[in-house]
Amino acid sequence: MSGRTAIVTGGASGIGGAISRRLATDGNLVAILDINRAAAESAADEIVQAGGKAIGLGVDVTDRAQIESGIEAVRAELGRPTILVNCAGATLACGFLDITRDAWQAALAVNLTSAFDCCQVVIPDMVAEGWGRIVNISSSSVHSGSAGLGAYVTSKSGVVGLTKVLALEFGKHGITVNSIPPGFIDTPMLRKTVDAGMVDVDTQIGRTPVGRIGQPEDVAATTAFLVGDEAGYITGQLIGVNGGRNT
Repeated sequence: MSGRTAIVTGGASGIGGAISRRLATDGNLVAILDINRAAAESAADEIVQAGGKAIGLGVDVTDRAQIESGIEAVRAELGRPTILVNCAGATLACGFLDITRDAWQAALAVNLTSAFDCCQVVIPDMVAEGWGRIVNISSSSVHSGSAGLGAYVTSKSGVVGLTKVLALEFGKHGITVNSIPPGFIDTPMLRKTVDAGMVDVDTQIGRTPVGRIGQPEDVAATTAFLVGDEAGYITGQLIGVNGGRNT
């Protein structure tokens, strides 16, 4: 029961939702930031009903001003944040030559710039505390690429680079920064690609050494370890949660 204040972006559903629940179960005070305010509040209510402490805030992480005001609200209600999980993300599925500049910028804004902004706003709190944990959710597609997902793969690759830089700059302040590139995980985002005919579940399970689709709770368990005291000597790393698909 750490009692630390944790922020999870995109924390209302899917991988983010599982992370929010797990961090609360472990005794952290959880602030769920999500573009869907109603979903964020509902997810927070579920945590409270289960005996935890959480708040849900409607925050568009592509808007720096909303991030700043949202995190200020977190400080006021839960205290200085020392755990940050950047989980907000969005896919853009189309061929490279069909990507518009606006769509490209939108993908970068959600997947990469939001992590930059959240880290820049929260890290001063961690420095002041002399302790901090940041986990950036990237994607297993950064290992091999993925045809038709140029903007997504590129922006998630940037998250990996950001992770390594921050780990080097802020390790001396007791802050660790790591990235989890999830593999084939059963989330609403994945189901959209399945419904669009882009992914066949049985085929992908067949390519997964452990023989099953991953669950959001698999990623949440790894996150819970990385934000704990026992992971204090792990930083700047990519910790794959992919059932052996990438090694």
